[in-house]
Amino acid sequence: MFAETASQAQPTTQVDEVTVTAARLPPAAGEAAFSVIRLGEEVLSSATRLDEALATVPAVSLFRRTSSLAANPTTQGMSLRAIAPSGAGRTLVTLDGVPLNDPFGGWVIWSQLPTEAVESLDVVRGAGAGPYGAGALTGVIQLRERDRGGVLDASVSEYGGARLAGSGGTNIGPGRLSGGFLREVSDGYTPVRGAAARAADTPLDLDVKSAFLRADIPVSDAALSLRAGAYEEKRGAGLAGARSTASGHVLSATLARRASEDHAGWRLQAWRRESDFANTSVAVAADRSVTTPANDQYQTPATGWGANAALRGRNDGPWGGRLEWEVGADARFNEGETRERFRYMGGQFTRDRVAGGRTSVAGLYGEGALETGPWLIAGGLRLDGWKNEKGRRLERDRGTGLAVLDERDPERSGEVVSARLAARRMIGGGWAARAAAYSGFRPATLNELHRPFRVGNDLTEADAGLVPETLQGVEAGLAFEGARSAVTATLFWNRIEDAVVNVTIGQGPATFPRAGFVPAGGVLRQRRNAGTIEATGVEIGARRTVRDGLTLSAAVSITDARMDGGGAAPQLTGLRPAQAPIWSANVGVDWRAHPRLTLAARVRYESRRFEDDLNSRILDAAATADVRADWVLNDRATVWLAADNLFDEAVEVSETGAGVAGYGPPRTLSLGLRLTY
Repeated sequence: MFAETASQAQPTTQVDEVTVTAARLPPAAGEAAFSVIRLGEEVLSSATRLDEALATVPAVSLFRRTSSLAANPTTQGMSLRAIAPSGAGRTLVTLDGVPLNDPFGGWVIWSQLPTEAVESLDVVRGAGAGPYGAGALTGVIQLRERDRGGVLDASVSEYGGARLAGSGGTNIGPGRLSGGFLREVSDGYTPVRGAAARAADTPLDLDVKSAFLRADIPVSDAALSLRAGAYEEKRGAGLAGARSTASGHVLSATLARRASEDHAGWRLQAWRRESDFANTSVAVAADRSVTTPANDQYQTPATGWGANAALRGRNDGPWGGRLEWEVGADARFNEGETRERFRYMGGQFTRDRVAGGRTSVAGLYGEGALETGPWLIAGGLRLDGWKNEKGRRLERDRGTGLAVLDERDPERSGEVVSARLAARRMIGGGWAARAAAYSGFRPATLNELHRPFRVGNDLTEADAGLVPETLQGVEAGLAFEGARSAVTATLFWNRIEDAVVNVTIGQGPATFPRAGFVPAGGVLRQRRNAGTIEATGVEIGARRTVRDGLTLSAAVSITDARMDGGGAAPQLTGLRPAQAPIWSANVGVDWRAHPRLTLAARVRYESRRFEDDLNSRILDAAATADVRADWVLNDRATVWLAADNLFDEAVEVSETGAGVAGYGPPRTLSLGLRLTY
């Protein structure tokens, strides 16, 4: 039930306490048969950003090694299992069922939701067929917003950092009104260090604002949730004259009833998201003494909207088991365009560009989970239709107003069938074994289809002919859960077909059709469906409570991903996908040293990865350590001190064609106060 009433039995007085929660269906019973990791309050309360909390899971990261503190919005796509990271992200991210992925680029603006507003999240690794659908190629991240209690966190940090965030709510009559906000600024650090840094190199400053309101209203035996949120973030890109701004808002309405022994559960949900993105890029002189304007993407208006419906029931299954089933449908529509000025000559931009279109996907699915004795068997089947339409790229000479390029893309569409099947068996002594097979797909984003972009002297062309990439995979695992220990191990194999990859097609200095001039030290790439990617991997995790107040944890992910470029990109065959490390590991210690003092330490290691598709730019292996101390002042207040990258390791996150490396954040100290109620 969404609204529950508890009474105190007294002779003459009765006190009713009503708890109203958001309109959502609980996690499906069948999820336990797949590879799912849940992060709760203990992890989220010590992370200032959601992507940083997710990074405690090995091989879960943004496209590059930087967090959303410093990453350009276009590189904030989330990847799972290091199969093939992408700026657009090959992972679907949802908040109580509503997609958070940007309608134009597919990336996620993580600052739109503070960690203080999230109650818990699930990381579902492996293609998400069933209720998830398009975009859940390597998995799904499901966020659940806080229903009760409140948090306020204020902190300051080195490099001019200051952050204030909170969430909470209050009951109003039979309903509840809750909300949250985030305000953060930072002067930032300069990614190019030492002798390589010149006047062209500037700090990655940050200015973030976001807020949301949600009303939860009981409706008979169901619940209605109405939510509105908005965000804006402004960033420096680390080069003089290069900046970005991302903004947007989202509206959603959800009506849901949970299943019970007497009736089926259901959910009806509709949402609309509008976003805008502005980005300026520059060309960098060989000696890095100066930059020159290269592109002014002054506006990227985009709109995404969709709806979904689900019906879930429980029945007695065969052989005395319990059957949970769900059927549903969903649809998503995205449209948008990039508006740019480019070709900087004689002190001014000489060309205008407008490029964009519309994408849509809609599907039907059925899911089921049978629990009988020690067995849990789960599976699902989807049928989706996708369409790319109204694609256009128009480029004009700003002086004459005449078109120099006018392309209209033919409509493309198709159908995709995807499925998943898994079985888990309890084998005694706290041990369980499971196996799963699955498939999924991801249509190309408007950004990949229509928007060329530039980073430094490197240019990447769009490709309006991209078709959806698909994934097939199998995995098997063992898990142990005891009173003081837990162990999980998973072996997996995945194959991505028609993988969307940035393929190098030329080097500067040279002039290319459509793309124009590429300066010395730069390269020209184009997004292409470049063959297949196969990945074999192992994931192992362990947790041990040594004694009361002292817990040790460790996890490692090993993923060997290789390209087969086929006829589209034979030069990539045998190489690793860009930004895909083989090894990723985390080790953690949590110690309640005193009733008021908690100490925590995390070490994260990652093997080398490659900056580019040709594996010619190598980003060295890196290990970083983060530590934190929390001192409880009273029942409501805790003061904390944290040091990120404690040993000030130089972590390479990028490399130019001229061999100039960009680095992640240096050692950063933060001091904060956390209030809860």
